[in-house]
Amino acid sequence: MKTKDNELNFVNQHSSVRVSAGVHTEDIAEELNRWQNENKVQRLWAHDAGLWTNSDESKWMGWLDIAVENTEIPRIDALANEVKTAGFVDIVLMGMGGSSLCPAMMAKTFGNIAGYPKLHILDSTDPLQIRHLEKHINLEKTLFIVSSKSGGTLEPNIFKDYFYTQLQTILNKQNVADRFIAITDPETSLDKMAKNEHFKAIFHGVPSIGGRYSALSNFGMVPSGLMGVNVKEFLSHALRMREACQPIVSVKENPGVVLGVILGVCAKGGKDKITFITSPGIHSLGGWLEQLLAESTGKSGKGLIPVDQEPLGDPTSYGNDRVFVYIRLENAADPYQEEFIRKFERAGFVVITLNLLDKMHLGAELVRWEIATAVVGSILGINPFNQPDVEESKNLTLQLTDHYEKTGRLPGPNAFFSEEGMSLFTDEKNLQDISKNLTGSPSITTYLRAHLNRIKPGDYADLSAFVEMSDENTELLQKSRVLIRNQKKVATCLGFGPRFLHSTGQAYKGGPNTGVFLQITADHNEDIQIPDHSYTFGLVITAQAQADFTVLGKRSRRVLRIHLGKDVQTGLQRLHRLIQGALRTELDNG
Repeated sequence: MKTKDNELNFVNQHSSVRVSAGVHTEDIAEELNRWQNENKVQRLWAHDAGLWTNSDESKWMGWLDIAVENTEIPRIDALANEVKTAGFVDIVLMGMGGSSLCPAMMAKTFGNIAGYPKLHILDSTDPLQIRHLEKHINLEKTLFIVSSKSGGTLEPNIFKDYFYTQLQTILNKQNVADRFIAITDPETSLDKMAKNEHFKAIFHGVPSIGGRYSALSNFGMVPSGLMGVNVKEFLSHALRMREACQPIVSVKENPGVVLGVILGVCAKGGKDKITFITSPGIHSLGGWLEQLLAESTGKSGKGLIPVDQEPLGDPTSYGNDRVFVYIRLENAADPYQEEFIRKFERAGFVVITLNLLDKMHLGAELVRWEIATAVVGSILGINPFNQPDVEESKNLTLQLTDHYEKTGRLPGPNAFFSEEGMSLFTDEKNLQDISKNLTGSPSITTYLRAHLNRIKPGDYADLSAFVEMSDENTELLQKSRVLIRNQKKVATCLGFGPRFLHSTGQAYKGGPNTGVFLQITADHNEDIQIPDHSYTFGLVITAQAQADFTVLGKRSRRVLRIHLGKDVQTGLQRLHRLIQGALRTELDNG
């Protein structure tokens, strides 16, 4: 470690980390010394639960060794060759959270590798998202991966039911199990079903590895290998980073511990909005990092709030609670990003720069961040391996869908205000608070303004959109996000439901109560029936939105739902104008 002009540099043969400005170097140095003198790295590798909360942490440490113990590479390679030879042109991975985010990152990073099937990810119950996928695959030449650690996750199971039935119809045969692969822990309901139905292959997870730490296990490596990634080479970089993070290495030279200490010290000092800026070639890494940080640290009123894919802006648009993490491909750095990084450094923000030689070095980066996250958990005094608030939303969703099966009705709140096809919803406590801030005649604009006026310095604003994750919808929501960021000077997050429920949802409900949430829902003009159930995919995503909304309210979060009506894109365009009007009115009055 070298210190120069309030800049820290950590450089070794495995990585380069530079931290510039905005941080008290003596606090970082003190924490690093504490980890060295109190043998905390040794305790981490020894699975010592006392390093965290002394509960069940020792049961969830299998991720430390998976890069060494993954013996499935020959089997993955053999299946990849078989799939390629059989003429499959598409692979659809059906999973959520830790089962899907690493494969999604790999699919976007490496693209369609010549001679191999293209990997697609289905992690949304939105009917339009499913229809969009169907239009972009050759169903007769598609292999499906059902991926669920617990085996009982709602979404992959109903995805499997739907596409199994579709294949039966298209292929005109009853048993189409040879088009399916399962990835799940041993003896789960999915494992048993896959065996009974004679799936093409079954790959097991490691029970001592939680979902978000499972990227280098079969959950990440099987789909990566089937799409043509050289898994052995990818894991070799992970192994080198693992060696660099061993207890024998000085703490100040340990890439994972150094990163974790910096983030932990920053969080304790009020800089907890971890804003990712990633080179275009690895831009999807942020989606995986979001879940790892949010779900691991966001609990007990503490945690890091990850900010991914937020458009870059002038330094004056940001608060002093930001930490910018620039993950830079050395062979493909973006000049536009480099210019902004220099601006942020000159403005005095904390900027952490991590350099990667090429895309295959993502294997090393996954290990670095897993160790860093465990270190942050220790510094914050929380259990980085559980996710209590995610489970509550999942359970409530199941209760709502079960209720519909029994009664044909889905319980939910009534709108407190409607205007031109749009409606607003919230709970009694939030409505009282919003009404206190209301100025002018009631309208969607004035209610939005009152809600957004609850945003204070150090808060973050989140747009939770239970609509199709299309390029068009994303662009519209990003524009609205920037409006809020620029006016309020706060971090902004954007998530598509139900995807984010298995990712950042834990931090939003269990982390610091600094979020102001705008939940966005819409009608489902085109819906899809789920086989062997009385409900549809549209009803499921509606139930998921309702469960999320309910738990946010129970956690005393500041939340408002806006229902767009029948036309999503028209609704999002109008919402953008409404937000613009609400903020402009506020600016005019201010």
